[in-house]
Amino acid sequence: MSTPSLAGFIVKRPWLMRWIKPMAQWYKEAAGYRKLGLKADDLIPEESETVLLALKRLPPKEAYDRVFRLRRALQCSLAHQLLPKDQQIKPEEDYLYLTPIIKEIEAENQERDDLEAMVVKKRKARA
Repeated sequence: MSTPSLAGFIVKRPWLMRWIKPMAQWYKEAAGYRKLGLKADDLIPEESETVLLALKRLPPKEAYDRVFRLRRALQCSLAHQLLPKDQQIKPEEDYLYLTPIIKEIEAENQERDDLEAMVVKKRKARA
């Protein structure tokens, strides 16, 4: 999940943001995952320990909804059909539910690594 990102660079420059945002919206729509009933975070591969831990930390309702969306998308894919318009995910419903948990876990791991790498030096006794 820790891939390099240009998002910070783009967001800091309004002129670039105005140029990139329509292309990003077009790309999201062209990707087609919403037409299968998936959200963007449903596409994150479950191969890393961080993502697996984040999935365990999901609230039960959100975890159930995620599994339902994945199974429904698989059925649609096998049938070579898209969901009806009323069941497709709308852009305002496509929020990040897993990414904040992943970032929190990565921050915890970084803090743990920093604390484990810390060297404690004893002070010399004052005489």
